[in-house]
Amino acid sequence: MATLYVENVPDELYDALKKRAKENRKSIAAEVLALLEENVPTTSELKRRRKVFEELRKVWAATPAAPGPFPSTEEMVREDRAR
Repeated sequence: MATLYVENVPDELYDALKKRAKENRKSIAAEVLALLEENVPTTSELKRRRKVFEELRKVWAATPAAPGPFPSTEEMVREDRAR
């Protein structure tokens, strides 16, 4: 596993990170690692996202089903106005 050293971290950012780590009951290093995992996608994560997006694209491209037994929006508005 690689080691990462970060220099010249602004005091305000370090204090915010320290506070966040304390709130989450983690060390600063563990909090930084959690933030990186959450915000920097890996190659496998990018592949998973592309697959999900392609599946969504197929759903969006599909022709919509028939409106069903429900009235259209216009019909519902007309009905409400008639009351």
